[in-house]
Amino acid sequence: MNSPVIIIGAGMAGLTIAEALRSEGFAGQVMLIGDEERSPYQRPPLSKGLLTGENTEAQLQMRTPEALEKKNIELITGVKVTTIDRASHRVHLDDGRSLEYGGLALATGSRNRPLPLPGVELDGVISLRTFDDAKRLIEGLKDAQSMVVVGGGFIGLEVAACANKMGKDVVILEAMDRLMARAVAPLVSEFYAGVHRSHGVRVELNAKVSELVGRDGHISAVRTADGKEYPADLLLVGIGVIPNDELAKAGGLECNHGIVVDACARTLDPAIVAAGDCTARRQADGALLRLESVQNALEQGKSAAAALMGKDRPFVAVPWFWSDQYDVKLQMVGLSAGYDQIVTRGSQAEQKFTVFYFRAGKLLCVDSINQPKIYMAVRKLLDKGGSPTPEQAADESFALETLLQS
Repeated sequence: MNSPVIIIGAGMAGLTIAEALRSEGFAGQVMLIGDEERSPYQRPPLSKGLLTGENTEAQLQMRTPEALEKKNIELITGVKVTTIDRASHRVHLDDGRSLEYGGLALATGSRNRPLPLPGVELDGVISLRTFDDAKRLIEGLKDAQSMVVVGGGFIGLEVAACANKMGKDVVILEAMDRLMARAVAPLVSEFYAGVHRSHGVRVELNAKVSELVGRDGHISAVRTADGKEYPADLLLVGIGVIPNDELAKAGGLECNHGIVVDACARTLDPAIVAAGDCTARRQADGALLRLESVQNALEQGKSAAAALMGKDRPFVAVPWFWSDQYDVKLQMVGLSAGYDQIVTRGSQAEQKFTVFYFRAGKLLCVDSINQPKIYMAVRKLLDKGGSPTPEQAADESFALETLLQS
């Protein structure tokens, strides 16, 4: 195929597709279209190092326009694709252009789930997804004394930790009965609640936000359904994301909480692939899996590029994730859904321990806190389809690395 490839979305997944096409030997035109006025940048530091000043804007940039130009990748920024015309193999942009494609890649990402309450339009109410969001948050943190974080997921907790480091009074309001409830076991949730509280952050569980209070057009407080009020010079909303699959849906592609793709990132249209946060991957058993991670963007991006070249490169690696909060690094590998047994190794008191999730005696997943060697050993083991026994996992004298030698 030498006809043009258009990639919609200039984040990690879109950039990976573009560069992987060149690595695969594709010589045709590659157009990378992003709706932000920026070249591709890393998103994870937005809720971590960029806020604290440990990372600079330049460090977040993945590729400069000049670097992309050297690879003959045409970067088009600040425009949106409004429609996909699959019959004529064209996409229409909001600046009036119409572009023809031979292959089309959708890497449209996701957007923050909005807080469905009056007052979200107040100054000082922020969701963190883009670099511009991060700049608004950084400016807000300069003058704010009190900050409320709505949502006890990874983004909310990471921002709370950063704001606490900056000397702000921070309150976390989580609607569920524990932090990170969709991702980790209760004991990990309790550990992280303890970590935040030990740093002076107030963590309120089962807290249903009912009202945002403003003064002179700026957020001033947050009220919960039980009548409590929390002062807020700044409010971060972190209650999950919604996949950007509307463009695909309007184009007649199958969508189900994301653009449905197979293990090779193909959609039902042989000319169209999709990768990253916008996708829902069909598993061998027919179930759909949505992953929001750097690894997913990278691996699906490589799969999508190969598929456009007529090759099969299924995404088969075990999923991994991470989160940095204070001096505590959480590294996760595998998926814990359906576990029936948990064993631990290490010391929660020393903030160095690992949680192993098993089903029917086989390891599914680990959550490793400040134990990178154990995390890496298990990651390699899971990629090989191996598993320690629960007894081996719990035994600190047993070297998990020995299982890699078989």
